[in-house]
Amino acid sequence: MIATLAAWITAAISAGGYGGVAALMALESACIPLPSEIIMPFAGYLASLGRFSLWGVALAGAIGCNIGSTAAYAVGATGGRRFIDRWGRWVLLDHTDLYRAEWFFARFGRPAVLIARVLPVIRTFIALPAGIARMRQLPFQVSTFVGSLVWCYALGVAGFRLGRRWENDPALRAFLHRADLAIALLLAACLAWFLRQRLRHR
Repeated sequence: MIATLAAWITAAISAGGYGGVAALMALESACIPLPSEIIMPFAGYLASLGRFSLWGVALAGAIGCNIGSTAAYAVGATGGRRFIDRWGRWVLLDHTDLYRAEWFFARFGRPAVLIARVLPVIRTFIALPAGIARMRQLPFQVSTFVGSLVWCYALGVAGFRLGRRWENDPALRAFLHRADLAIALLLAACLAWFLRQRLRHR
């Protein structure tokens, strides 16, 4: 499943360019758990090959985050809990996710949106409680963009540097090829744990 998802993400970016990056990050910020940790590093890797510019992919990712977050905000403002009750299971979203995001928002107030944008998992769901709280649009959009730009640029840089080393460091390529099985087993274990937690909550 992880390999299929990664292949779909990389194909979407390769075919869609900056628009593909923006679209995938929009989905990720609309409470659909696509891993930005795959999306942005691969875009950064393509930047290392000259396909994109590093700032271009970071800006595309941040714009996509604003688009997706605006949709999630609207859902929260018009009935976030009802949405989760009815549709959450289709995107592996439940009340635990909403509770964590709501707690974070209540704990840190308006800066929560900015802080959450550089935190894994919480960043995906923070727009829902912002919508439920009817946070003013201008601070919401600015905080979302700034935090997302930092996150997207950091992940893009990681992919860019890894891409440069991949091309110029045969030892790194050899190590990662040898570690393929261990990495696959680790990812499968993480996925199994994630699904088990979801089923236990159900």
